[in-house]
Amino acid sequence: VVSLTGMREHPSLLNYCLSLLLQIRSVQILPVDYEIEYICRGNRVIVGPKVRKCLPNGTWTDMTQHSRCLWTSLENGRVMAKPPGPPVEGTVLHYSCNAGFILEGRNISHCTKLGKWDAPKPTCLCECLNHNKKLYIGALFPMSGGWPGGQACMPSAQMALDLVNNRSDILPDYELELIHYDSMCDPGEATKLLYDLLYTEPIKIVLMPGCSGVSTLVAEAARMWNLIVLSYGSSSPALSNRQRFPTFFRTHPSATLHNPTRVQLFQKWKWTRIATIQQTTEVFTSTLDDLEQRVKEAGIEISVRQSFLTDPAVAVKNLKRQDARIIVGLFYETEARKFCNDLVFKEKLYGKKYVWFLIGWYADNWFKIKDPAINCTVENMTEAVEGHVTTEIVMLNPETVRGVSNMTSQEFLAALMSRLGGKNPEETGGFQEAPLAYDAVWALALALNKTVAPLKAKGRRLEDFNYNNHDITSEIYRALNTSSFEGVSGQVVFDAQGSRMAMTLIEQLQGGSYKKIGYYDSSQKNLSWFGNDVWIGAGPPADRTVVIEEYRFLSQKLFASVSVFAGLGILLGIVCLTFNIYNGNVRYIQNSQPYLNNMTAVGCMMALAAVFPLGIDGHHVHRSQFPVVCQFRLWLLGLGFSLAYGSMFTKIWWVHTLFTKKDEKKEKKKQHLEPWKLYATVGVLLAIDFLSLMIWQIVDPLHITVEKFTKEAPKEDLDVLIQPLLEHCNSEKMNTWLGVVYGYKGLLLLLGIFLAYETKSVSTEKINDHRAVGMAIYNVAVLCLITAPVTMILSSQQDASFGFASLAIVFSVYITLVVLFVPKMRRLITRGEWQSEQQDTLKTGSSTNNNDEEKSRQLERENRELQKIIQEKEERVSALRNQLAERQALRNRRRPSTGQNQNHNAPPPSSQPDPKSLLLPPGYPNPTTDNHSLPPSFSNSSNLYPADSKMSRNHCHNSQIPLLYK
Repeated sequence: VVSLTGMREHPSLLNYCLSLLLQIRSVQILPVDYEIEYICRGNRVIVGPKVRKCLPNGTWTDMTQHSRCLWTSLENGRVMAKPPGPPVEGTVLHYSCNAGFILEGRNISHCTKLGKWDAPKPTCLCECLNHNKKLYIGALFPMSGGWPGGQACMPSAQMALDLVNNRSDILPDYELELIHYDSMCDPGEATKLLYDLLYTEPIKIVLMPGCSGVSTLVAEAARMWNLIVLSYGSSSPALSNRQRFPTFFRTHPSATLHNPTRVQLFQKWKWTRIATIQQTTEVFTSTLDDLEQRVKEAGIEISVRQSFLTDPAVAVKNLKRQDARIIVGLFYETEARKFCNDLVFKEKLYGKKYVWFLIGWYADNWFKIKDPAINCTVENMTEAVEGHVTTEIVMLNPETVRGVSNMTSQEFLAALMSRLGGKNPEETGGFQEAPLAYDAVWALALALNKTVAPLKAKGRRLEDFNYNNHDITSEIYRALNTSSFEGVSGQVVFDAQGSRMAMTLIEQLQGGSYKKIGYYDSSQKNLSWFGNDVWIGAGPPADRTVVIEEYRFLSQKLFASVSVFAGLGILLGIVCLTFNIYNGNVRYIQNSQPYLNNMTAVGCMMALAAVFPLGIDGHHVHRSQFPVVCQFRLWLLGLGFSLAYGSMFTKIWWVHTLFTKKDEKKEKKKQHLEPWKLYATVGVLLAIDFLSLMIWQIVDPLHITVEKFTKEAPKEDLDVLIQPLLEHCNSEKMNTWLGVVYGYKGLLLLLGIFLAYETKSVSTEKINDHRAVGMAIYNVAVLCLITAPVTMILSSQQDASFGFASLAIVFSVYITLVVLFVPKMRRLITRGEWQSEQQDTLKTGSSTNNNDEEKSRQLERENRELQKIIQEKEERVSALRNQLAERQALRNRRRPSTGQNQNHNAPPPSSQPDPKSLLLPPGYPNPTTDNHSLPPSFSNSSNLYPADSKMSRNHCHNSQIPLLYK
């Protein structure tokens, strides 16, 4: 045996070293100066080197000498070696017993070529006792640690041994004896104890470990000694691996047997979402892997999977963060108590909203046991774990049936309580598993009893068993594998993996104590339900926070109010349209382009009609009909805007085009404004909108999209959250389309503002209301430019968005209708201008003289003509002055210098102007013409020219030049 020091604190390393020793031949590389020490146990001494060291050349020290353990004594007897000295091939040991003792076994043993004895060491039995041969069972009972199951399981196993040894029909020639140690449910401690069991006399025929971690270590190593392992308290699913654990059996079913029961309960309570938290040990990891596979097949989701090593604080916080409600906990009892230590109470993971699924093999009062490391009181713990559900294997036969031990389950409990000395079962670890330990001993005894006859037929006996004898192990394996009997825990049967098959008990903690609420038979898929489950709330909690989808609808009061204004606006539009059509023959109405005004009124009514589909949502129509409402919104508003604004834009455009140009070519066009041009302009604008909307609807039609908002908690104490939803009319490339439409409309609005500003001082008879149109354009443009971006920002607030958009439409329409039509109504009413153009002509005789517009236009024309005449006269005066200066200069050169000053200012007497040069310009009125023939504004203009038709030079004196300018 190799002794490695300094590793006991590391169980995993010890486990590795043990497996290394079991397969020492496979080790190829060890560090230089690595030492091994040989130790003999029992009545043996080392022969040869006790310590060997690894050398740099890859060999060991003292390679020529063999190390052997030699029996030097025999209890109640003697040993003699021939030849004396270290045993070698051919050495013979002779055994003999002292007086009063009988030798049991062979009295001679030979050393073979393999360095082994060909027979096990015999024993000396007292003649005064019975001559039953002892078979030893090596057991590891955890009396403390994560699961102190040995506190009740060891007395239960000892009670079974006593009954078996007293039975004459079971192993009549043998006596079973239990050699046990406390493993503390610690694999590291179990490694040392296994070492002692294997290398301390006597030979053990079977090993009985308890905890899953300890059983994993023992079962993996036992095959190297040809030992059967029968566990009474191991539930790890990993132990069902026959390739890894070929000689392992257990009366405790696999932990995976809980999982079908858990899945059945999830389905019964209609849970489709669970969470798990586990301690990072193999038994819980493999159990959780199996559960994950089963819930996946059942359509159940594991929303969060947490694990921890020693401190569950972070894992519990993550469960809270992920809104875990149904939590499956897989951990040992000591860790379960830690959950109350400022964790469950801090995170509030208990109460009517939560259900914990825990392991059922804890002690019944595990939450009442005081732990110095935990700050929670018993009351805190009881409150935290109230209502949790446990699933555990049926470990005590619920029926009153006498099994192979001739004892019912209730009689067994009474006998066990007697052995425990009246100790409280709730404070005794492993009390629930005690029937399994009891039946494990009976299963072993019955299997050994079954092997006696087959071994005898082969010339072998159970007492011949040693760690090199595979035949006896095979017989015991076959006997256990075919076991089937009624025990105190129920029917004992092993499956192909050596695991016990059993029913599952479902319990719930109610009022501080566990109550049975059902059984589940996974083999038959049968759930027996008692119907006595109790919940803190009205029933089983929801597996998640129930999210209630609640659509946000438009305020009906707001919709009704705006609809009233929109309806009144439509009536106003109808009145205005009727007025305009009825008075279409009135000259004042005719000069305002009534057909364009009619388009404006129709467009305003269409825009107001769009208010109604803007306010219609899922409260009024079915979801399938909502896209139709979206189409109405788009088309009514788009075409209404084109008609209303397009007609006003057309007026202001043509006013700017015809009456703000100064070149002469435009002068000729002033008198000819064909109406078809106005209608064509509106038609172009309307066609652009129609085509763009049509392309939009064909390429990317509108559909419903639902916007989700942050979940809201209701005011009542309900386990629900409100998920606000809002329906929108949308398309795949909504932003692109809106950008195109808004960009085009925005340019029209800006251009309309510019044209309205440019034509504010223009006065024309053809479109006499262009100033009112400009005012309307100002208001519409400002409201639209503000409303468009604001409604996009407020799209998630249905009331604000609708209110802003609809009121902008209403105000724009009201302002447009009032500005365009009310002044016309007022004028016609106050002045009585209700007659047609023909009636007005017959009554006045001349419509031109009575029309202020015509008079104003005539005066402007005459003023421009006079300005031209004045400019021509100024040019003529300038030419005459130049001629006068030349003549005066010529005369000055001819006269003597003395006479120059006297006649300097006198004009040449003989100089006569050219008659043709003094003719009046064409079109200028003749001075002799009667003043009445001149325009009224120039009736007193005769002072510019004398009555005489001849104009002398004195008439060109400087004093008359200002009059010409005037």
